[in-house]
Amino acid sequence: MTPNIISDSVPHLRAAASADLPAVSELLTASSLPLDGVAEALPTFVLAEVDGAVIGVAGLEVCCDNALLRSVAVRQEWRSHGVGRALVTRVISDAEARGIHALYLLTTTADRYFPSFGFTQITRDQAPEDVRATAEFRSACPASATVMVRACRTSTEAA
Repeated sequence: MTPNIISDSVPHLRAAASADLPAVSELLTASSLPLDGVAEALPTFVLAEVDGAVIGVAGLEVCCDNALLRSVAVRQEWRSHGVGRALVTRVISDAEARGIHALYLLTTTADRYFPSFGFTQITRDQAPEDVRATAEFRSACPASATVMVRACRTSTEAA
């Protein structure tokens, strides 16, 4: 199921369900991304699907007033087709709807990708304690990972 073969297929975004854990785990493993904390955070993940197959994922791990954007992965054959951008945009929107103050992320490969969404680089110790307490921050991502932050516009600010 590649974009060239199924040119009429449009990815559909939806919330993840517990039954999606195997497909999400497979996609994250194929993308060399950590699985720590995925099962617990899965209810706040967003999936991209085509014809019932999961082709992309992005997660929101809520940490009190802040959240972690995590586990952004797209199947190789669907990269550069806007799937990742749609997933990240949806997670940002979900975070803002929840009243999240700031969205953080850790990356070892995409530090040039996320500034287009308003993320800026910070040092690890600038991340708040609730974010530093996540499994991804504590142990899943290497200490060399780039830490980035984006302020969220809450629903009261949008009014």
